[in-house]
Amino acid sequence: MTDANCPVTFQSFVTTFTDFLTVAIHTILYERSVYPQTSFLSARKYNYAVRQNRHPKVCRWIQDAVTAVEAEILKGTVERVAVVIYSKDNKPLERFMFDLSNFPVVPLGEQATPLERIDEQGGMVPILPIVDLEEQFRATMSRLTNCGSSLAPIAEGCTFTLALECRDEGEPPIAHAQPWIPVQPQLQKTVLTSNEGRDVIRGADVGGVRTTPLRSVAAGDMVFEMWIEEGKSKFEQALSSEGSG
Repeated sequence: MTDANCPVTFQSFVTTFTDFLTVAIHTILYERSVYPQTSFLSARKYNYAVRQNRHPKVCRWIQDAVTAVEAEILKGTVERVAVVIYSKDNKPLERFMFDLSNFPVVPLGEQATPLERIDEQGGMVPILPIVDLEEQFRATMSRLTNCGSSLAPIAEGCTFTLALECRDEGEPPIAHAQPWIPVQPQLQKTVLTSNEGRDVIRGADVGGVRTTPLRSVAAGDMVFEMWIEEGKSKFEQALSSEGSG
């Protein structure tokens, strides 16, 4: 969390979010039992009890993935971040969505410059009101730690990854020797531009078949929404298990 006495720059703004994203990923993995719950330690963040996986390779993977996400947010290309849980046969079961479309876009040369905002009366408005932000992060973690009560269980052997949805005008982070690869076509959004305008084609699994709202965070300029999408593969697996039972 950014020190209340330090000026907020866009870099520190993004770091505040990615710190939260890291905690959220560990919480999701624990609550959805992607790894054995005995492999998690108890910790505290935002004055709230959270879980953290203790396996060094898992922690390193999460940290490297979040660092890659941070680099793309700083470029202003990210619309949404998704924690995607896959079945053991690589079918998307659940997507935990973080909608960042309301994040500011700041040119590279100004990202270390303190951010300021003035209200209608001419007073300074905090970009990141720390007390309010911590309270909202704490409330969001509470929702995440209870998500299991609203979601059907997933089978053993699931895996996960971190995915990005780019803004329509953003360039996808596809290049040689970099950490991002395209997801399956059914999880992609394609924007086609023609003389008649722009058409958005959504993959069959984008949005899922059931959506569960989690929380909207709005503290100063830190504004984003979270929800959970459950894919059709999850329900197909449940029906298949019932039929073979």
